Amino acid sequence: MSAMPEVVASAWSDREARAALRHLFDVAVASADPTHMLAAHLPERPVGRCVVVGAGKAAAAMAAAVDAAWPDVVLSGLVVVPYGYGAPAGRIMVREAAHPVPDDASEAAARAILTMVGTLSRDDLVLVLISGGGSSVMALPADGITLADKQAVSRLLLASGLDIRTMNMVRRRLSAIKGGKLLAAAQPARVVTLGISDIPGDDVAAIASGPSVPDPTADADLSHVVGLFGQQLPATVAERLLAPVATPSLIEDYDFRLIGTPAAALAAAATAARSLGLAPVLLGDDLEGESHTLGAEIARLALAGVAMPTVFLSGGETTVTLAGSACGRGGRNTEFALALACALDGDAGTWALAADTDGEDGASHAAGALIAPDTIARAAAMALDARTFLAAHDSATLFDALGDLLLTGPTRTNVNDFRAVLVLPREMHA
Repeated sequence: MSAMPEVVASAWSDREARAALRHLFDVAVASADPTHMLAAHLPERPVGRCVVVGAGKAAAAMAAAVDAAWPDVVLSGLVVVPYGYGAPAGRIMVREAAHPVPDDASEAAARAILTMVGTLSRDDLVLVLISGGGSSVMALPADGITLADKQAVSRLLLASGLDIRTMNMVRRRLSAIKGGKLLAAAQPARVVTLGISDIPGDDVAAIASGPSVPDPTADADLSHVVGLFGQQLPATVAERLLAPVATPSLIEDYDFRLIGTPAAALAAAATAARSLGLAPVLLGDDLEGESHTLGAEIARLALAGVAMPTVFLSGGETTVTLAGSACGRGGRNTEFALALACALDGDAGTWALAADTDGEDGASHAAGALIAPDTIARAAAMALDARTFLAAHDSATLFDALGDLLLTGPTRTNVNDFRAVLVLPREMHA
């Protein structure tokens, strides 16, 4: 975590503003670090064995925390994480697979997990550890669906602009492990899930597409998705999306414990902001919509003026709808940041940071980006037109040229997007 910057509230400099924003991001990420907070949420120790399974960007860190907290429990298991997110987890195996489009390793891991939980007794405990990114790294196609089908659908979903809830409805419908099917496979063992939410509204059925939560949308009408993609969908996929799938009825009660949330991360950042002499304004932990639209909206809020140094904090998951093939390198956070900078048009009193708390913002290969009052001017001095890059969805390329990408590497947690916009009163930058 970055050291807390020392700031004189009446004389913010560019360096101090950037340091403050990075500190708030680090505090938000640290609040969702399983190393520090998972043990408090563990259930009663089992009489028999404990099998630990899970998937997502935080799964290895979560598994390591379980291993450390329960040295006297008979533990085994397997968790799967995206490539690059692996880390030792003691007695629990860690595998890596592809994200955001599944691969052969995703399917193999899902099959191995179902095998592990399939022969347990009532005295045994299945501890399921899930977090964002779990949908792709633990992917087992339903009957009649191939891995190639799931890969094609994943690519369509990622470019569609659909919200994450709809995406996960589709993923559950096409899966043999999501939507409560892992929960059913583990019976009669006790199943407890610990989840770190990357979903607006903390819908537990949507985190990693809910492998241990009965599917509440099993009978949902997905004809609008079929209509959106049309002939791009394989015929078997279209048929399954149009046919409601019954959730296993033997499980109505389940134990799901949220241990990290976007709201808690923003609350931690707000506390840190106050210690820096900033007035935090929480805009919500579940903001959605097009990234460039939200950037313009928050710019208007910043330009309206503040009475004291203020930081507008928000989370959620925006979208970037791609059209055609002329799309550059970026992610929803770098696109938000560039749209914000364009709309601010050099406002002298506003800095911002937008980043994904997992350390990876789409195709940017960075967590996100920072902007400053001179972002547009510095780009122009390099003969780079910011608005052209925004229109081409090439935000990360521009921020890379400016040296303003936020590079963290995998954080091994994920409470979705984090946005902080620092605004000074007019008299402090006149």
